[in-house]
Amino acid sequence: MTPVLLLTDALIWLLVLLVLAYARSVWRNPLSRASWSLVFESSIATASAVVLLVAVGIALLDSVHFRVTAEQQTKYGVPIVSALDLSVGPLAYQREKSYSAPLATHGLSKETLQVDGKPVRDYPRLKFGGAHLKHVSDQAQDLALRAYAGVLKGGLFWLVLLVALWTIRRAATGGAASVSVFTGSVAYKTLVWTLLLVCVGGCVISQWAQVYHVLGTDKVGVDVLYSALKSLRTAMLIGLLTTLLTLPVGVALGLAAGYFGGWVDDIIQYVYTTLNSIPSVLLIAATVLMLQVALDANPDAFASAIEKADLRLFFLCAILGLTSWTGLARLLRGEVLKLRDQDYVLAAKASGVSHVGVLFRHLLPNLMHLILITMVMDFSGLVLAEAVLSYVGVGVDPSMYSYGTMINAARLELSREPMVWWALAAAFVFMLLLVLSANLFADAVRDAFDPRARQLKQSLIRV
Repeated sequence: MTPVLLLTDALIWLLVLLVLAYARSVWRNPLSRASWSLVFESSIATASAVVLLVAVGIALLDSVHFRVTAEQQTKYGVPIVSALDLSVGPLAYQREKSYSAPLATHGLSKETLQVDGKPVRDYPRLKFGGAHLKHVSDQAQDLALRAYAGVLKGGLFWLVLLVALWTIRRAATGGAASVSVFTGSVAYKTLVWTLLLVCVGGCVISQWAQVYHVLGTDKVGVDVLYSALKSLRTAMLIGLLTTLLTLPVGVALGLAAGYFGGWVDDIIQYVYTTLNSIPSVLLIAATVLMLQVALDANPDAFASAIEKADLRLFFLCAILGLTSWTGLARLLRGEVLKLRDQDYVLAAKASGVSHVGVLFRHLLPNLMHLILITMVMDFSGLVLAEAVLSYVGVGVDPSMYSYGTMINAARLELSREPMVWWALAAAFVFMLLLVLSANLFADAVRDAFDPRARQLKQSLIRV
């Protein structure tokens, strides 16, 4: 295998480096460190952060790609695979004929089978799901044994994580011997038990997924759990990469409009007012369709369909960024209008500090809490926007895994008899966990970084 760097891979790893640089600056700044410590004093925020970190880890694992050799291509069926495909093993390439229910051993539809030389209409055994069972009646016992093994493995992994947490806490307290693994604040206890649920649940599902389709299969026999895990990368890219592309434009124009005023403010207001007047769905649909025509006209420009779909995903992020920076720019403009007449800004101007210095040394640090809160709160909206756009056919490439394409495919499956509900349920549960965790974490960030919100919440609690 040879490593392959897709465009979105490079951008998501660049975003990781930026986050690490920001974390380093927070660690060296006592005020920022104190604000983030307020975030993780919340039990809900701590549990949400664990869920988000698991999702980010899966997305990063799926952002390391390799080009397979001819021998491996017969196994995976595509010239480019990710580290996630290699780590999940059979889930990536084991395909059934068509639909099968969660943890099923037989297909969903009857077929004509040869039994003792006679044609019989019956449900066929799956090629991979439960194929190791000699008798279908042994399935319940097999599931129980595999769940027991998963609990043991998950508990062992959880203990390893607890030892790592204990080591970190002991180092942070200067090597205090009284630091206990299980005692601490309510948020720390929430972290411990959330990690237990994640470790045990993940290991049990992993044990089952080795020989069963835990969430069933779709119309073409692809494992639904595998599709849901692969869709996490698309959701995280839409939410994070769009923010990366939006942030510089929104911050720069918002600062310039509020600080300089006059004709600069008029032009910037005219630009974002015009963009807000255009229906975003129509703008995105027109741009994506024009891009698709250009891609179809140049099929030789891409070595594989994955690279073509990746370019479409990048342009979708860029288009969403083009239509979503206006809210941040308007918010920052209003705040800069209030801050530019403060004494410290006037003193900096009187001292001969340049406009760039005033903007980035004095105004921008006082607006970072608003930028951070806006970024975190916009994430969930962008994830939902991708699902809606893919549902109406103007989102990601149909060959790419995403929750929108899963929901779009499940739309027709609900009218079948028997009804195929598990693909829609899987997309719903995964999106619910991701968006709910992001929203709860965003609430904690807002309370910690916005003093007015924190004071209002404390006053309501006292009442």
